[in-house]
Amino acid sequence: MTDAEKLKTLLDHWIEHNTAHKEEFERWAQRARGAGLGDVSREIEAAAGKLEEANAHLQKAMSHL
Repeated sequence: MTDAEKLKTLLDHWIEHNTAHKEEFERWAQRARGAGLGDVSREIEAAAGKLEEANAHLQKAMSHL
């Protein structure tokens, strides 16, 4: 397997992994908000946004392969 092939596999995996974490973060942010933990909720939502941003970069990297 070439490095480019391996990278495609890794990028696919990382994007999927980040997406799963982002969804979990969003669920917990909602729970935190419901528990009156607005500051906690906002920080978790910010982390979810960073995962979305990371995925955009990973997808852009994949487009260069």
